[in-house]
This record gives sequence, structure tokens and C-alpha cells, in this order.
Amino acid sequence: MKVEIDKKEKNLAQISLEVPADAASQEYNKACRRLAQRINVPGFRRGKAPRNIIEKNVGVDRIKQEAMDRLLPHVFADAISEHQLDIVAPPQIESYQFDLDKGLNVKALVELRPEVELPELAKIDVEVPQYLSPPDAEEKELQSIVTRMTTLEPVINRTVEKTDLVSIDFTGSVNGELIRGGSAKNYNLDIENNNFIEGFAGQLVGHNLSEEFTIKVTFPADYHDKAIAGKEADFNIKINEIKQKVVPELNDALAKKVANHYETLDQLKADIRKFLAENEEQMNDYRKQKAIIDDIVSRSTVEIPDSMTNREAKLLMEEVKQRFKEQGSSWDQYLDAQGHEAIWENLRNEANQRIKTSLVFGAIAKKENVSVTEDEFQGQVKEMAEMRQTDEKSIMRQLASNMEWVQAVNDRILTQKVVEMLTERATVKFVEDTGKDAEEGGTTAPKEAVAAAPAGLQGEEFEVLAEE
Repeated sequence: MKVEIDKKEKNLAQISLEVPADAASQEYNKACRRLAQRINVPGFRRGKAPRNIIEKNVGVDRIKQEAMDRLLPHVFADAISEHQLDIVAPPQIESYQFDLDKGLNVKALVELRPEVELPELAKIDVEVPQYLSPPDAEEKELQSIVTRMTTLEPVINRTVEKTDLVSIDFTGSVNGELIRGGSAKNYNLDIENNNFIEGFAGQLVGHNLSEEFTIKVTFPADYHDKAIAGKEADFNIKINEIKQKVVPELNDALAKKVANHYETLDQLKADIRKFLAENEEQMNDYRKQKAIIDDIVSRSTVEIPDSMTNREAKLLMEEVKQRFKEQGSSWDQYLDAQGHEAIWENLRNEANQRIKTSLVFGAIAKKENVSVTEDEFQGQVKEMAEMRQTDEKSIMRQLASNMEWVQAVNDRILTQKVVEMLTERATVKFVEDTGKDAEEGGTTAPKEAVAAAPAGLQGEEFEVLAEE
């Protein structure tokens, strides 16, 4: 087989292949036999019709296409390997000539991995905004625990107070006409904490259990339903149930309820302080790694073809569409609201950054001879098995059926090794955080301190009444 490589600008190369007549004819005959097994020819048992009959029934062009579908992946793979072409997408056939007497000539265009110009990796100096827990972080964690341990008790001998949770029936109308979707039965409403329109919840205070009454509210002028925006509405209310929140005292007894191994409140506080310190360390490790990666990527130079960016952007768009579907949201409505061009441009920017980062990491791994060992790959498989609560053989079977997954696992390990190498070399100076990063890194109480909130306090508020 004769192969010619013509490298062009913008990371493209043309591959010209000449497959000898004997090899091309041999593959053509195999294609005839395969097709003979799949079609019914009158007068012949399946698979027994001669070549000329198959050609007459399905056509020579279809047989040639069948032959090329089997032959070309192998010959292209050999040509790419022999000439050490680092391609990023399958070859795109531009033209071909298939003559059984002269052989097969094919011209295809391949996209090569763009070359990356790396900065000096031995000298990496970065400043990192340091994450520090807020001064009141411990107090907020304790208050969060108190909130989660708060219970609800029914009330029968007094009127509604602003700290209560009530179950109500309500029906809303404007000028005597019912509001679309403006009614509900046994709706749980937290009087003090809700996102109903202003004035609704407050008017329930002072009313009795089982009482029926009417309140008036005015919808905001910018309300999303233009038909009722700015208009006064009547709501008929019935109070079915009143519950008061029983807030526990923050003491040793509460600490014991959080987890058996806490004997005192001081022990719980110590655990929270330990958690906050570990959270600070994790946040600063993340910020440090991100700063190093951003620095290296920003100082690297690479020309990324539009075709690569567009392919990645299309994949990102499919991911976004899938998330909308999983959340039960309308992708088409989002597209109309934001504008297709604006969304596409944002996705292209994100895709471009992803590609550049990936190319830079690949170039660093190649330059520094960073590779993935078999033990490291098996270790990752073991972690995946533990995470998914299955066995390693099951993970390996899944990987064996999809080489893209294998590559993804390999890339994950390689990326982590490159990050660790760069982090060891970098000179990092932590500085005061004065920007938006200061708001990052929200904390969560220790696992033992997480108790389920009362069910009635977790419900979403009624959509029609929520302000925009």
C-alpha cells in the first residue's frame, strides 16, 4: 500500500492511499459473500448466489461501499501509526476511485492535534486568595444543627403566630375570576419563611384553627403572569392545622441527640472546629491547584481550529439539554429566552477553554514523560468499584466495551499526576482574599450533626404566588 501525507495549514493533513488491485479485489469478494448471506436471491439458497448475481441484485456501488467500510479503518490506522500522526478526529474522505483492475485510491483529510507552546515549567509563581472560615462559621454551624433538630407540635388552643407553620386551603381570584393555578388544598406554609407574594402570609396571623376568611393581596407590577400583574386579588382561606416550632436548647443533651459519641456540647463544638479547619485546607488546596493550572494555561500558546471548538461546543450543548430534561425544564423556552446565538457563543468559549486546558496538559505529560502505569489504572478501577458498590471485574467489563471510557479514566489519572507535579514545583504565596472568591467554600456540619429537617419545613412554595 502506498501512502502519501501532505500537511496543510491549520493543523490539517491530507492522506492519499493507494490500495493494490489484488487487495482491493479480495476485499470486494469478501463484501459480496457477506451481502449474499444477508439477502434473498430467487433461485438460490442464502449465501450461495454467485458474484455476478449479487452484483445484479444489489449493485456494484453498494458492494464497493461495503468493502471500503471494512477495509478503510484498518488501512487508515496503519497509515496514521506508520507516519505517527497525532489526530483528534476520524479521517474525512474527500474522494475515492475504486477500480477492480487498478485498485482503490482514497484521499482523506485528517485533523491533527494542535502544537502547544508551553511556558517555562520550572518557574511557576502564583498568588492565591486564601480562604478563611468566616468569624461566625462555628456559630452558624451550631445554629444549623439547632434548626435541623427543631420539631413541630400541633396547636389547638391559640391563634396563628408569625413563627408557626400552617396547613391551609386557599382559592384566589381577581375581579371574581379564579386565578389559573391559584388554588391548593392542605398546603403547608411557613409564616415566617416563605416566598409568597408580600402580605399573604402575614394576614394569616391572629386567625384560629378551622377558621374560614378572606384576605386581599396585590400582585407585583412585574409579576411573571402579566394578566394579574399589579392587580388586587382575593384569597379565600381555611386553616386546617397550626403547628409551632419547638426549638431545642443548645446544650449537652442536644449534642447527645446529634450523635451517640458526643457526651458534651464542647465535644460537638470541637468536632465542628476540626471540620472547619479541614474545610479551609481543602478549599486552599483547590484554589492553589486552580491558580497553578490557570497560570500555565494562560501563558501557553495554541491555535485551536474552529472545527475542534464546534465539536466540543455541540457536546456541551447536548449535556446542557440532558440536564434540562432530567430537571423537567424546557430547553426550548430557555433557548427562546436567552437567544440561540448568545448560548452558542458561551458554549464555544467554554469549549475553547476546555480544549486548550486538555491540550496543555497533554503537552506537559509528553514533555515531562508522565504516563499511567498499570497499577495506577487498576487503583482507579478499584476506587470506582468501591464508589459504585460493585466489584472490579464488573467495572473492567464495562470499560472493555467502550474505549472512550478507558481513555477518560486514563486521562483522569494523567491529569492528577500532572497537577501534582506542577504543584510540587510551584512557588505559592497566599494573599488576602478581597474578591468574589471570598464567598466560596460554604461549610457543612459534620455528618453526625446532620439531622433531617421536619418534612413540613422542606416543601417548595406554591409557584403561582412566588415573586419573580
